[in-house]
Amino acid sequence: MDPVTLTSERLLLRTVGAHDTDAVYDAVQDPDIQRWTTIPSPYLREHATAFTEQMVPDGWADGSMFTFGVFLPVGGELAGMLGISMRSLGVGEIGFWAAKEHRGNGYITEATLTASRWAFTQLSIDRVEWRAEVGNTGSRAVAERAGFTIEGTLRSGINNKGVRRDCWVGSLLPSDLGLPSTAPYLPAQRQV
Repeated sequence: MDPVTLTSERLLLRTVGAHDTDAVYDAVQDPDIQRWTTIPSPYLREHATAFTEQMVPDGWADGSMFTFGVFLPVGGELAGMLGISMRSLGVGEIGFWAAKEHRGNGYITEATLTASRWAFTQLSIDRVEWRAEVGNTGSRAVAERAGFTIEGTLRSGINNKGVRRDCWVGSLLPSDLGLPSTAPYLPAQRQV
């Protein structure tokens, strides 16, 4: 699939390339991004180059991962990064980070909703999953503000830098955003 560009009220979501390597590298020097995400730490320039020039284009080309840089339209500043990785048929997992100087503005929540709507309507996804290591309250706040239902804690659910860690898991369904699903959904019946 060719990369697409999405817009929201305050943001431009577009793929990243070689011209964005410096901005990605600089943003990811933030210790919080390295702590809470599964990116390499220390994060070297070669990691940023491999990400922008190989991982991102390859993911779009083979349909395995749809990565968007989250940019401010005026000035083109990188506010964060967001990706949807295909986990199984009809299920994508969203991951994101915000540049330190842009946290607390709601940009990543807005980008999450924009990308999720696109995934539901253009990729025939029926479930967007979110996972974050237990304790990553910033990521959880974004997921909750975007309307994700927090489903629980997975023991040893994430491998972060060679260490198994517990993670929270949540989901967003098309119906949560008032959109139709591509497949019928039959929720579990409550036992009385």
